[in-house]
Amino acid sequence: MAGNNRVLVLGASGGIGGEVARQLRDAGWEVSALQRGLAQASERRDGIRWLRGDALNRQDVMDAARGCSVIVHAVNPPGYRRWAELVLPMLDNTVAAATAEGATIVLPGTVYNYGPDAFPVVGEDAPQRPLTRKGAIRVELEQRLKAASRRGARVIIVRAGDFFGPRAGNNWFSQGLVKPGQPVKTVSAPGRAGIGHQWAYLPDVARTMVELLARRDRLEPFARFHMAGHWDADGRQMGEAIRAVVARRTGQAPKVRAFPWWLATLASPFVATLREMMEMRYLWRTELRMDNARLLAVLGREPHTPMDQAVEAALVGMGCLVGDESPAGRATALG
Repeated sequence: MAGNNRVLVLGASGGIGGEVARQLRDAGWEVSALQRGLAQASERRDGIRWLRGDALNRQDVMDAARGCSVIVHAVNPPGYRRWAELVLPMLDNTVAAATAEGATIVLPGTVYNYGPDAFPVVGEDAPQRPLTRKGAIRVELEQRLKAASRRGARVIIVRAGDFFGPRAGNNWFSQGLVKPGQPVKTVSAPGRAGIGHQWAYLPDVARTMVELLARRDRLEPFARFHMAGHWDADGRQMGEAIRAVVARRTGQAPKVRAFPWWLATLASPFVATLREMMEMRYLWRTELRMDNARLLAVLGREPHTPMDQAVEAALVGMGCLVGDESPAGRATALG
């Protein structure tokens, strides 16, 4: 099936899955997606064929993937909840379908796989020795994908920094820095001053995946790529970018304050999302920067939207600024 343009996107209702689905559709792919609770067996919306099904049901995934040359595995438990129970079974269903179809699996990777021994600059071949529970699960997930690449499937992993974008949901930008649907009066800064942090604009990540898929037959069966994204060298630049965009659009500059980690610590026993966020706090205390040399060697450049455009598009898309999302913010500037 490697030559056709049919793709199944798991997680198309989410941030990265939805962005990849739309960009693949715009690039001429025939896109299908699973959705639980759909009234009909299938329906077409916005150029995407939605199928009733559940990523946790193997037969649903196998049926939806029939005839597809690519499966985008962008599904995760909402709000980080029940990771240990759900992440690997969903991945196993994708692997089974991809192996049966000889399809390519595309996975949005995470930095959770790496422990401090791989810091501060991390290449694709760096050792994966995480110190956290979620990190260990992600390592196991990628090991299963590598095994699948020896059984007829192909794999492309694109690893990037913290996501942000117009339709992003479970991420630090929309859950920690600002509040979706509300005017930005205060920006929370989770990191320490002077500690760099890596960000990734969702449309840039999706564009990278689409361009790699166009070259998939020339890639190794198990191909991993790191994105440079937006590097916040001192931990202040993202907050200042939000502040500048809001000031320009509203005339009022929000204050930038330290994220209340003490409050998150107190509330974490009762709030699953905060508990999972606390586990990854070390990523705000230590620099981790990904080396994108391998990606540059394949694509020649990395899709990259300027920070001010990306931040403005994200804030508009989240309902924090009044006005339609600007074409400039949605466009991907290639640098």
